Amino acid sequence: MSDAMEVVNTTSIVESPSIKQKTAGFWMRFWAFILDSLVISAIVGISVRPLFALMNWNTAGDAWYAPFTIVSGLIFYAYFVLLTKFFKQTLGKMAFGIKVQKDNGEALDWMTVLFREGVGRFINGTLLYLPYLIVAFAPDNKSIADYFADTVVIHENIYTQ
Repeated sequence: MSDAMEVVNTTSIVESPSIKQKTAGFWMRFWAFILDSLVISAIVGISVRPLFALMNWNTAGDAWYAPFTIVSGLIFYAYFVLLTKFFKQTLGKMAFGIKVQKDNGEALDWMTVLFREGVGRFINGTLLYLPYLIVAFAPDNKSIADYFADTVVIHENIYTQ
């Protein structure tokens, strides 16, 4: 017999840790919303208010059905729906580097965006924005609208294990 060494080929499978994008927490989303609110106020102040003044229409109505309130509300919802659908983020989210995506990674469809940004914001707004506090305590920092629409708000370039 020869003194040849037997080489055993062993392959070990090493699992790499799962890496996922970091979810945006309450404060990041809060500041993005504040910035978005300022942008919407500017849009309304630059476009709607002068138009109402030119037509001599009342802008001081406090009722929810006042024409100025309805037009301002339509701009508010259109801003969130259109920017989220086409860019996955509003200007506030862009400034803070966060965006909306579906849980399964698919593209945002119209029904998802309309439900999340339309119905979700309406529900949260009518309850004095208190449901937004759920983001601070929920797993993956999800809001009520995120749960119903199967979406999550993530940081664009920050990953966690």
